[in-house]
Amino acid sequence: MTFNDDADISGGRVSKRGRNTAIGVGGGAVGLIAVFLISQLLGVDLTPLLGGASGGTSGATDTPLSQCTKGSQANTDIDCRMKGAATSLDSYWSTTVDGYTQPQLVIFDQATDTGCGGATTAVGPFYCPNDQTVYIDTAFYGELQSQFGATGGRLAQLYVIAHEWGHHIQNITGIMSDKLNLQETGPTSDSVRLELQADCFAGSWVGAAQTTKDENGVPFLQTVTQSEIADALNAAAAVGDDNIQQSTQGQVDPESFTHGTSAQREKWFTSGLNGGPNACDTFGASASTL
Repeated sequence: MTFNDDADISGGRVSKRGRNTAIGVGGGAVGLIAVFLISQLLGVDLTPLLGGASGGTSGATDTPLSQCTKGSQANTDIDCRMKGAATSLDSYWSTTVDGYTQPQLVIFDQATDTGCGGATTAVGPFYCPNDQTVYIDTAFYGELQSQFGATGGRLAQLYVIAHEWGHHIQNITGIMSDKLNLQETGPTSDSVRLELQADCFAGSWVGAAQTTKDENGVPFLQTVTQSEIADALNAAAAVGDDNIQQSTQGQVDPESFTHGTSAQREKWFTSGLNGGPNACDTFGASASTL
């Protein structure tokens, strides 16, 4: 997915945070992926449960990505790509959701403190509702390819950010509320429905991305190609519960699902892509149509 060279990407609230914690993780791949799934659900770092965790916290500073101003930079630099995604997402959702407020995006290195507790790369990208911030270590994109078999192109990278932005939309609109039982797992659980809706919201942004414009009327992104859409779908499928469990444990346990199957994640991304946010009522979907 290519940004237009002249697009103004300076509007996103994006910063880069230096390393502030050193943590060693043991426990093997199966333990790591189990913690990865639980951590994403809870939004806190559970890697110490794997054993071998150590380290201390020292001060860390956030550096705004003020050098990222044009779409041409987003096409060549991953940090600027994150800034471009944030700016485009803000522009899209501000015209779609009444009372929209900007979240912050923090790019961190290995480990950081958040409003939801400590977080490491093992947690994967996540949204913390307590401080309305998306956190990502961009090293995750390499893991998405090497561990989960995703192709890892530009739109796949942007899909990840757009999914987390979807959680922000759920938060500020009241969908992510105390009425949801996010401790329950399973194929039709609230946790799965919440994640699939975030996939759908991500698809909604992609569907409108080439018509979402900066303050000067320049579209942020060029027309999305079918191969790029296939790349995003590939990323969605790679992080399906069934694919992760099969590749790490050799078997699939639907009752432990927290994010939905590969097929479901592809389906709901496509629903948003073609139908916009109004096509994203995962909580109203029956078990057979989820």
